[in-house]
Parts: sequence; C-alpha cells; structure tokens
Amino acid sequence: MTDQSHQVHPYESTETPDLRVVQLDRLVEHEYNDVQRTAPLAERLETEGLLKNPPIVSPLETNDDRYVVLDGANRTTALQMLGYPHVLVQVVKYENPPVTLSTWHHLICGLGIGDFLGPMRDVEGLEIRAIDLLHSRAGLARRELLAYIICADGRVYAARTEARTLHAQNTLLNRMVDTYKTRGSLHRAATDNLAEAQSLYANLTGLVIFPNYVASEVIALARQGELLPTGLTRHLIQGRALRTNYPLSELRSPEQLEVKNQRLREWLKRKLGSKEIRFYGEATYAFDE
Repeated sequence: MTDQSHQVHPYESTETPDLRVVQLDRLVEHEYNDVQRTAPLAERLETEGLLKNPPIVSPLETNDDRYVVLDGANRTTALQMLGYPHVLVQVVKYENPPVTLSTWHHLICGLGIGDFLGPMRDVEGLEIRAIDLLHSRAGLARRELLAYIICADGRVYAARTEARTLHAQNTLLNRMVDTYKTRGSLHRAATDNLAEAQSLYANLTGLVIFPNYVASEVIALARQGELLPTGLTRHLIQGRALRTNYPLSELRSPEQLEVKNQRLREWLKRKLGSKEIRFYGEATYAFDE
C-alpha cells in the first residue's frame, strides 16, 4: 500500500504564478460587476494604494490579445472608474485543473416577499410557478429551469422559460436578476439550505438558485460581448496568487507596458529571493475580503 501521509497537493508546483501587467481595455468581462460593491472598493483602492489580489484571467481565444476575466470583475471595474490604464493580473488556463467552475447562488435580504416575487412575474417570457424543492433541484440539474427561488417562508418557485438558446436564456436571467439586485441586499451563497441562510441573515427574503455552467458557455457569451448576472460563476483556482499587495502607483504611471512588466519581473525575483512567496495546498478561509 502506498503511504499517502506525505503526498502533496495534486496541483502543487515549483513554478510561480503567471503574473502580468496588461492593458485594462484588453480585459473582457463575462459577468456584471456588483454595483453595491464596486464604488466602496474603488474608494478603498485609492486609500490603500495597493492591489491585494490580482484578477484572474484567461486568454479569450487563440491569436487574440484579449483576456476573459474569470474572477475580479469588481476590481477591474473599480480600476476603470479610477482611470487606470493597466492592471496586474494572474493568467491561468481555463481548464480543469487548474480552474474548476461552479455556481454561486443569490441570497437576498431586506425586501418583502411580495416585492421580491412581483417584479419577477412581470418579466416577459418568464414564468414563476410553485414547485417543491425536490422537483426544483431535479429540473435545474436537467437545465429545464432557468433558476428556482426559495422564499424565507419556505415556499419554492420555479423560473421557467420557453427560450432554449444560451443567448435568450441569459437575457431573461439578467432581466430576472435586475428586478432585485439593487433593491435588496445581495449576498452570495454556495447551497440552497434555507435554515442555514436564516441563521446568518435575520432579514432574509429568499434564495435564487442557478444552474451550473461550463467553461465553453462562459467563453461563448464573452466573445459575443454578453454578460452573465453578477455574482453567479464561481471559479476555484489552484495556485491563486493572493496578498500580492502590488503598488497601484506602478499601474497608474504613464510608462510603457514593457517597462512595467520588467519591473514586475524584478519585483517577483526579490520576493522569491527573500522567500516571501509560499504555496498553500490546503483549502483556506480568508477573513479580510
């Protein structure tokens, strides 16, 4: 039998993360930013003068100098608002591993249930119908539902549509999310466990549960300039670069991109030489996001 007590993480590597300074206008978003978070983030970036965690990007396609932003829509939008020409990013391959794609769900607080469901019912092409939790989970897994909603009082509703193309479904999904994303307080959730959500949020209105997407769907929408709703895709990145605390002054300066990347390489060498870069193979909790 093989002794597994000293095995390393399956994606552990001696390579450093692929960090690059790129033009901000060459980044292509795949989902809307969270308007409730972007403005405060821009203010914090200006105050701190540091980019703590670089956005995660992947080449959009072969022979294209654009990148799709997998994680960091709020950071890139905040930097655009502040007028930055360049941004520090981590480039990864959009495949498993090192990138695993799953889904965040929306947890909504601060609305009455009627105010929450009413505008959804008014979305043309969208049908909101009562359903039980078991059938809603099965229907979503088969992609027969656009989403399902669990209200704080325990009632469950299916969001159905006759639309079958990715484009048409995404358009309706955005219209559905638009009915609540700025009226209530929006948080992300990883499960559809109502009791767990209520234990954390006393003023819970409901949960909106979305289907799982695949990378090809994300790329297809991004190529067409279409965005998924905010806070939907959940990219788990092996070897993610965190706490880089890269000076924003390096990104704001008028110097050429080549000059900035040369200084980035020198900065990485110094970090390696002083043993400040460390790989953690285990799952972690971050309390300062």
